[in-house]
Amino acid sequence: MPDHAHIRHWVFDLDNTLYSGDAEFFKQIDKKMTTFISDYLKLDPPDARKVQKDYLAEYGTSLSGLMAVHGMDPAPFLEFVHDVDLSPLTPCPHLPSAIAALPGKKYIFTNGSQAHAKNVGEHLGVYDLFDGVFGIEDVDYVPKPKRSPYIKFCDVFDIDPKAAIMFEDSVRNLEVPKYMGMSTVLVTSDADWSHEPEHARPAGPGSGADWVDHMTGNLAGWLTSTT
Repeated sequence: MPDHAHIRHWVFDLDNTLYSGDAEFFKQIDKKMTTFISDYLKLDPPDARKVQKDYLAEYGTSLSGLMAVHGMDPAPFLEFVHDVDLSPLTPCPHLPSAIAALPGKKYIFTNGSQAHAKNVGEHLGVYDLFDGVFGIEDVDYVPKPKRSPYIKFCDVFDIDPKAAIMFEDSVRNLEVPKYMGMSTVLVTSDADWSHEPEHARPAGPGSGADWVDHMTGNLAGWLTSTT
């Protein structure tokens, strides 16, 4: 395991990162997105789903596409799609202690909303361990992997990228932080994400790229091994 003694900032994505990639849990959000888009654009569900995935691939999130193309107000969308049942999501019993033991400051940086981060983080028993939470509304709804959210995140929390490490389930969301100077960790799972656009789907064991420094399918175990 490489030496991470220089790391002072630990940055975590939320969905499929702070919990093991769970296609069944995220399917709730996925279906609610389709329902919302179908109602909002007056489309049949199959057509709405195509729009949803096309926007995800092109704009980084389906929400960003809806805002860019249709001028949609993001607040009702986020409230609707994040109103989900958390009970199927099993917290990792070792993750809270692993995060608590990390030296330096810890942050959540998500393309989801602040409210979603709070709901999921509290369910996982880790929310109060973080020094800051950065949601999509904090970057004017411009999502990762675009560069500007990372710049704003670092500015708001006064983060030196060369002293930071970022954990993500998305390969493409690690490219910008790597070239800013962060160390990068890709969190993988065995979940089946074949229904998602290929370059936008969460990572599996065979994923990787030049800008990925490390990969793990066991976040709590990986963190524990560094401290």
